[in-house]
Amino acid sequence: MIDHVAGKIFRLAPMSPIILIVTLVLLILPLSFLLAAMVLTPTYLMPCVLVITVYTWIWLRFRPSYFVLSSRSLNIIWPLRRYEIPRESIANVRLLDRDTLKREIGWGIRIGAGGLGGGFGWLWTKRHGIIQMYVSRIDRFVWIERKDDRPWLVTPEEPDLFVRTLST
Repeated sequence: MIDHVAGKIFRLAPMSPIILIVTLVLLILPLSFLLAAMVLTPTYLMPCVLVITVYTWIWLRFRPSYFVLSSRSLNIIWPLRRYEIPRESIANVRLLDRDTLKREIGWGIRIGAGGLGGGFGWLWTKRHGIIQMYVSRIDRFVWIERKDDRPWLVTPEEPDLFVRTLST
């Protein structure tokens, strides 16, 4: 967490080991295409460029960099966009472990980007319908219940402090 004039900044939590492994494996894919283009045929440059483009888009548009808590709002900041959640629209915020999350949502289907750095986008769940999901870990989730909108599931660094700060 870094103090900032607009509020407190919490970065997206570091990736859990399994997400880090998946990310590293996925990063081999464009390198494999590049190597194949150099050794076999330049035709492999096209999928290399496509994969790098998709990965860049995920990193810049889907994976949030940090969360800013101010007295008025929670701002989610991506490299290419930002989203503001007014604090008065938040009904409840709490920390969930993996088992509690499973009980809370039932089963779900991710709609969006997943694997490269985490899971980002929507999560369709049996019990809550669509929720906004921006997670880089598979534990210590923050559940943000909205009064008149979809819930959010995020994994900021220092989730305990994040929940305490957002709750006050």
